[in-house]
Amino acid sequence: MKVLVDTSVWSLALRRPKQKKQNEFIVTELKELIQEGRAMIFGSIRQELLSGISNPDQFRLLKNKLHSFPDLPVSTSDFERAAEFFNDCRAKGIQGSHFDFLICAISKRYKLSIFTRDNDFYKFANILDITLHAPRNGSV
Repeated sequence: MKVLVDTSVWSLALRRPKQKKQNEFIVTELKELIQEGRAMIFGSIRQELLSGISNPDQFRLLKNKLHSFPDLPVSTSDFERAAEFFNDCRAKGIQGSHFDFLICAISKRYKLSIFTRDNDFYKFANILDITLHAPRNGSV
């Protein structure tokens, strides 16, 4: 199964060297997913990763690294499903960001598991029909 990799995982692997050591199993899992051709991304995750990088050289370097991953197309139906997911969770007392629910909607449409370090997704998974990716060595 291909895996939609959330910003929290990419950020750990690409921009946070101090945290890499204590979360080595996450970085290793991402590397393996990339080598297997299973790591997926879409434009909003790309934008979130590139936002806030003030050094132009670092920005270009990361932008070029991310060119290896084509964006999954996002459609109107993804935004509509994200709104449904938001409403379903809210009705059960679970809050989340619009962006997180878009990730859930895209993962559902493309039948992808979600690789994240964001605990909110575990709450969403109790209500929504989404699959979370568990690293093969360790736990999130």
